[in-house]
Amino acid sequence: MSVNTQDMEIVHRAFRRESRLLMELVAAVAPGDTARATVIADHFRDYRLGLQNHHEGEDELLWPPLLARVDLGADIILRMEAQHERVEATLTSLDAAVPAWEATAGADERDTLVAILADHRAVLLEHLDDEETTLLPLAAEHITAQEWASLGDHMVANTPKLTLLTLFGLVLEDATPAERAILLGVLPAPVRGIWHVIGRPRYTRRIRRVRAA
Repeated sequence: MSVNTQDMEIVHRAFRRESRLLMELVAAVAPGDTARATVIADHFRDYRLGLQNHHEGEDELLWPPLLARVDLGADIILRMEAQHERVEATLTSLDAAVPAWEATAGADERDTLVAILADHRAVLLEHLDDEETTLLPLAAEHITAQEWASLGDHMVANTPKLTLLTLFGLVLEDATPAERAILLGVLPAPVRGIWHVIGRPRYTRRIRRVRAA
């Protein structure tokens, strides 16, 4: 019986959207507006942690069992690992460029940051597209439901709770009603309650602030 990997495509949609919006939001910050720069930089740090934990979960929990089971897919998995390294290299560049811009909101620092964000997005999109086309069908065939669920467990275990609420909001944002039902359905009832009572209103306030024109 194959595992349903649709939830990963919903997560990827959020990374695609936010990597685009980060470029647009940074580009729109007026030189010297450090208060606004800090709001965007904080949002980048949430995005970065979410992407890092997503990829580390795959590195630790998805690639090893797949490599052990799928002889013909080894080249695909090795390609995914190489893509992860390229994405990580762009994140390392951003780790320097974001604080440099945040400190002064200087025009030169802003333009440098936008260029690095564009590089990051290009590498990321190449990886996400390739993963959905070539890797997810292999995972659906060869990974157990329990192994697949461990990816979500890894994210929860390695993310501060408030950041987790933000990331969950990002993922739910463009989800269809059916997809929302899938994502909310895997949460324990108390966690679903926390999302509705605390998480959703908090996310709405936070994202309004981040995307304020």
